[in-house]
Amino acid sequence: MCDTCGCAIPDHLYHATNEQTVRTVEVLEGLKAHNDQTARHNRHHFDAAGVLVINLMSSPGAGKTSLLEATIEALKSRYRIAVIEGDLDTENDAERIRAKGVPAVQITTGNACHLDADMVHQAVHALPIKDLDILFIENVGNLVCPASFDLGQHANVTLLSTPEGDDKPLKYPVMFRISDLVLITKTDLLAVLDDFSCAAVAAHIRQLANPAPVMALSSRQGRIEPWLNWLEEQMMKRRTPHFTPVTANARPSGVMRPHVRTHAHV
Repeated sequence: MCDTCGCAIPDHLYHATNEQTVRTVEVLEGLKAHNDQTARHNRHHFDAAGVLVINLMSSPGAGKTSLLEATIEALKSRYRIAVIEGDLDTENDAERIRAKGVPAVQITTGNACHLDADMVHQAVHALPIKDLDILFIENVGNLVCPASFDLGQHANVTLLSTPEGDDKPLKYPVMFRISDLVLITKTDLLAVLDDFSCAAVAAHIRQLANPAPVMALSSRQGRIEPWLNWLEEQMMKRRTPHFTPVTANARPSGVMRPHVRTHAHV
């Protein structure tokens, strides 16, 4: 957790009455409102440019970058794609994306465990947004804090890799409750992970009252067709009049913005 978004503040403190706690809550709520405002601005900017924006979230190592590499290979002949990468440090993931021939902007957050709308706003200005069809935002690897921040995206996609266990939706309900699509990744490992059940993941998502599709994929084996079909559907909807974003879940937005180092290579 970080101390930039209030995620480390125990819930019972929000109900305390001492002056310091009241002041803390007021500051956090004010910054939340600022993030919401910037997210709305981002979304308006994306809509005006006609670009579909997907926010990818997961724990570290769940396969977000590998999925993006496979997706770019499959779709780059038909769609103009770019990626915003979020990590605490290094440009490793952005370099992998650029090697596929698409623009990538790296946001290094320092000690912040999530992206926020301001960070995305800065990164977007380093991209040819009007010349894009799809923009992927690869959020910082974390199953907690990214769920609380609206970035201006049109859809939230959460990855769950088989080595993590099929009970993660119940352990991290906020993240999976606001997901518009859940992707089970690294299914090529199911042969040696006989305690993981894709059906259980789907059941847990329904237990959270979320009707989002649940799809099983393997980027390593090139089995990502359900995901590609879903993206095609979103692009078709995006290009129809009176487009409505996929996401229908209102999300609490986050707060304090750390110093951000943004590196752009197009």
